[in-house]
Amino acid sequence: MADGQTWTAAPAAAERARSVLAAAWSCAVTAEGGREEFVGAHTVAEDGRVLLHVPEDSRLAAAAVCAPRGEPSAVLEFADVAPVAMRGRIRARLWMAGWFAPEDGRLAFRPTRVVLRPSTGAVVVDLDEYAAATPDPLATAEFHLLTHLAEAHPDAVERLTRLVDPDSLQGAVRVQPLAVDRHGITLRIERARDNGDVRLTFHRPADDLAQLTERMHMLLAQAGAARRPRALQRQHTDGDG
Repeated sequence: MADGQTWTAAPAAAERARSVLAAAWSCAVTAEGGREEFVGAHTVAEDGRVLLHVPEDSRLAAAAVCAPRGEPSAVLEFADVAPVAMRGRIRARLWMAGWFAPEDGRLAFRPTRVVLRPSTGAVVVDLDEYAAATPDPLATAEFHLLTHLAEAHPDAVERLTRLVDPDSLQGAVRVQPLAVDRHGITLRIERARDNGDVRLTFHRPADDLAQLTERMHMLLAQAGAARRPRALQRQHTDGDG
């Protein structure tokens, strides 16, 4: 861990907001001209401005030119979607209010309000923290990492459940990897009528794929030394019967 770097169990709201932006492939824009959906059209500047490539005949382009500078002229919405198929796949939504201005053939969106809404409730993100934050280093690789884990290594996912409180596994019918970031991995516990999420934190943040591999191996080693939860034993016994 680098000097001055602190260990945390989960990413801060500003970091998560920047991670949603980095990984999202589409966004919805609501402005005076109406609502439009754009796919593969946005990038994010270092300071957090959203740069949007839109057709010249887009209603949004006309609305941006006419909007008064410095006043909220549009709302951008992004969805944080779990890579692995499961119920309740939307992990969070990100809303950004602000204004557009033409810039080098694109529309540059500067936010005046940023709201992140995960399953735990909406959080207003401080604008200075948002501008200074960077995406999680695993954000753009998460899709491949989780789909590979779910499809090629379901045994590893099962082993990780040995680190979960047995009470959280009561009634479980399936466990899937929901999310991974530099601070830990989150498992989705699916039951017949509801879901529950459990987070397993790394002992130190992982800043790249090599470090993530090492952190996962350590979790699996811990799981190997743990007893298998009785709830999951009953689940597999019933399924095999």
